[in-house]
Amino acid sequence: MTDSTSTVRGPARGARVLAAGKFMVGWVALLWLIEGVDAASGHALDRFGIEPRDPAELVDVVPASFIHFGFDHVAANSLPLLVLGFVAALSGLRRFLAACALIVVADGLGVWLVAPAHSNTAGASGLIFGLFGFVVLSGFVERRPLGIVVGVLIGAYWGTTILAGLSPANDGVSWQGHLIGLLAGVAAAFAVRRRPQPPRLPAGGG
Repeated sequence: MTDSTSTVRGPARGARVLAAGKFMVGWVALLWLIEGVDAASGHALDRFGIEPRDPAELVDVVPASFIHFGFDHVAANSLPLLVLGFVAALSGLRRFLAACALIVVADGLGVWLVAPAHSNTAGASGLIFGLFGFVVLSGFVERRPLGIVVGVLIGAYWGTTILAGLSPANDGVSWQGHLIGLLAGVAAAFAVRRRPQPPRLPAGGG
């Protein structure tokens, strides 16, 4: 039984790693493609950012996470989104997408409610902060030793940057969106946590 189980899990784990990698490379490539279209159109897509407390802007809650204000903006978000998204997606794409949906919607609605008047907020940074909270906390929530180790390493590497991004002193940066995204990621770690599997009974026979 032991040998047959290991031969099944090995390929499945490799397929999950490959799927997570392909998905996140595709996601980041999509952001660059969208920004290319935005630049070619004279930044016509910037209007899909969130302008607070205007009911008409509620339709932009989700699209705003895919829009950036220039190639420097999308470049700054690409690596953290790629890494954090990949780590989060290793737990399964369905679970990952559920967490992303929760983060994006909660962050967008929060920005719509509390962002400064006459501002326009867009970019994947709210999702990035959410994925940071999700990855750091998931191992603790699910009591998985490997997940805890990964969370501690991610927290140690990016923790200082995350804290800096929460400072209201940062001009031109939506610290509100960062904070709401982080809190949404923490909530997602609980909302989509994996339940412990019941132990398998040994197969009968010799």
